[in-house]
Amino acid sequence: MKTSNYDKFPFVPVPGEDRACVTGWDAISERLRQAAASIAKPKTILAVECYTGVFEAELLRELPGRLKPALTLHAAAAMLSAAQIDSLVAPFLGGDDPVFGLLSNLNLPQFFADEKVRQLRQRIEQVADGLVLVIGCGASLIAGGDLLVYADLARWEAQGRFRRDEISNLGVENRTLAASLQYKRAFFVDWRVCDRWKRPLMARWDFVLDTNNPREPKLADGAAVRRGLRHAATRPFRVAPFFDPAPWGGQWMKKVCDLDRSSPNFGWCFDCVPEENSLRLGFGDSRFEIPAIDLVFAEPQALLGDVVHARFGDEFPIRFDFLDTMGGGNLSFQVHPLTEYIRRHFGMAYTQDESYYLLDAGPDANVYLGLRESVDPAAMASDLRAAQAGGTPFPAEQYANKIPAKKHDHFLIPAGTVHCSGGQSMVLEISATPYIFTFKMWDWGRLGLDGKPRPIHLQHGLANIQWNRSTDWVARNLVNRVEPLGHGDGWREERTGLHASEFIETRRHWFTQPVHHHTHGGVNVLNLIEGEEAIVESPDGAFAPFVVHYAETFIIPAAVGAYTIRPHGVSSGRELATIKAFVRTGKPNHT
Repeated sequence: MKTSNYDKFPFVPVPGEDRACVTGWDAISERLRQAAASIAKPKTILAVECYTGVFEAELLRELPGRLKPALTLHAAAAMLSAAQIDSLVAPFLGGDDPVFGLLSNLNLPQFFADEKVRQLRQRIEQVADGLVLVIGCGASLIAGGDLLVYADLARWEAQGRFRRDEISNLGVENRTLAASLQYKRAFFVDWRVCDRWKRPLMARWDFVLDTNNPREPKLADGAAVRRGLRHAATRPFRVAPFFDPAPWGGQWMKKVCDLDRSSPNFGWCFDCVPEENSLRLGFGDSRFEIPAIDLVFAEPQALLGDVVHARFGDEFPIRFDFLDTMGGGNLSFQVHPLTEYIRRHFGMAYTQDESYYLLDAGPDANVYLGLRESVDPAAMASDLRAAQAGGTPFPAEQYANKIPAKKHDHFLIPAGTVHCSGGQSMVLEISATPYIFTFKMWDWGRLGLDGKPRPIHLQHGLANIQWNRSTDWVARNLVNRVEPLGHGDGWREERTGLHASEFIETRRHWFTQPVHHHTHGGVNVLNLIEGEEAIVESPDGAFAPFVVHYAETFIIPAAVGAYTIRPHGVSSGRELATIKAFVRTGKPNHT
């Protein structure tokens, strides 16, 4: 196990924007006061639009006392009643299902009562002069405003606030609800609604408010944030990783990623999930944090490329995350939905095809993958139901292949294939990005971190198992499908997957000398899977050299085009390796 040089706080330095950001409520209020004064109108309307989960009460507490507005309004006053909102969102929440619902097609104005909106607008009209301050989710609906501030929040921080009983779902007061149910509602409804409202506002942002750390609020010029996003789409970058414990979590990441040694475990690391990660922009000495999905919304073609954007829209289709079971336990025995199933039942356009790449492995590491030959589906279903009902534990090895695993093995997992990583494994999971659609069928009789049984979805799982994916087929199609593609002075390239039914291609490069890469018009996602340190460079100096360390995931926007990777620093002269993922487009994409 390697010692840590993993950077937990990466950022994108934005040139020429040293003064774009201020910190603290006093400085924020002064910047807003100056902006309002510069408009030189008798009445100035300042709308502070909020993403769901922002501490609106804090904004209402901190801003009016400093800005001294003639009128302060809270946008929430114009919302429907909580009962009406509950009724509005109910069709998307899947009834009593604790995890799954249907992706909402609702829009933010549907959460507001027309008469209440009219009354608030009437109050604004009655103000003859001075500052009118409108705060909250929907503030820009109430008043278009002379100035627009967008108070943003990353989804990962919102999840933390759910767990700490600090926030409620959009338009209701439900902070005592289980965090898992708040998350479900946010995932299927709130975040969809707020993202639809956010996208067209981004071009109009006068200022952006970073609310991720309530002890250190930051305000940046909207134009500077947009320039920062454009800059990020021209160079390699990393999103801000986050780590989380798990019932099966291990100990590997504590050392390699330099995490809190007193924590019982860390099971997850999300280090390339832009829908949930943050992106830090460097404005001089300030680190301004916004949801990484803002980059996808603002620069989809430069980031993803025309072909990938045409297929996926402004969604980032590739996910890299870590699953640490070193010193932990097995993941849940699971299966992912087929494309037609996830579309029909949950409203998703594509499913979670994935793979396990073994960054590291203990001597007893293994992966459960596919079914043994001649499995009786009825018998397996019966044993799963009996185990779930509290009977005999499910005999996984009687039904599934248990395959020994070692470092740098690559296991391919197209949707419909039963699977899970065993203990003593450090998995780099490379997958499509439909988020949460994993059907657990057996969780080894353990409880979740909350002391309760984790949700099991046998009906969904059994409906998606591909029973013909058995031992011989798995061996031929899903285990270490390594194909040499080319070699040169100090490098060699291999195709390692994924399965032909999956839209993601992966390539592994071993190198002691510079390797020439090209995005070929599509986004590349890479991880340094061997070696201490490498450097990513532009052959023509189009971007500043970018240093990456062991186990760090980094993104190369489609607009970058040509780039090279070579050993750097302590790794100079040693053999390194990267794994690269990209969306198959039918065009060449290899060294």
